Amino acid sequence: MMVPVRGPMVLPNGIALPMSALFSIDQQAVRIIRADSKAQILSTLSACFADVYGLDPAHVLERILEREALGSTGFGRGVAIPHARIAGLTRPVAVFLRLEKPVEFDAADGMPVDCVFGLLSPDQAGAVHLQALAAISRLMRDDRMHGRLTTAPDVDSLYALLVNVIDRDAA
Repeated sequence: MMVPVRGPMVLPNGIALPMSALFSIDQQAVRIIRADSKAQILSTLSACFADVYGLDPAHVLERILEREALGSTGFGRGVAIPHARIAGLTRPVAVFLRLEKPVEFDAADGMPVDCVFGLLSPDQAGAVHLQALAAISRLMRDDRMHGRLTTAPDVDSLYALLVNVIDRDAA
């Protein structure tokens, strides 16, 4: 049985990231965006991962598109959880995007998405990746939480909501 690592993840630039036992999310990785297509969402998501976590945006997009080619990560109920494994990470990292207006994402239920929770995990993180995806899925299936995320007035409020739930669930 794997024991989750506790304590902050520290980026090469010395910034410590808040995290759950399963993944880290930086405040700069929580954004409200305008997008008109699934392709634009995935491109913006990849750029955000690159900006915040110091990754190559083209490589991140390539890995996310490889996963998306296996089947849409449109989770349903207005949520997408694009994810991939990528070399060079030491633990899973996340990005949360709230869309200004819902966008078609080929979701399982046919509904457009308004919340996108991206996850990147280390290349060899099989069980950890699946556990992080399950935690995000549980969070996003909560109708009250989804409602709060879609009505939060700004990115600071979104981040506070996410960190509060992540910290509570890690305890």
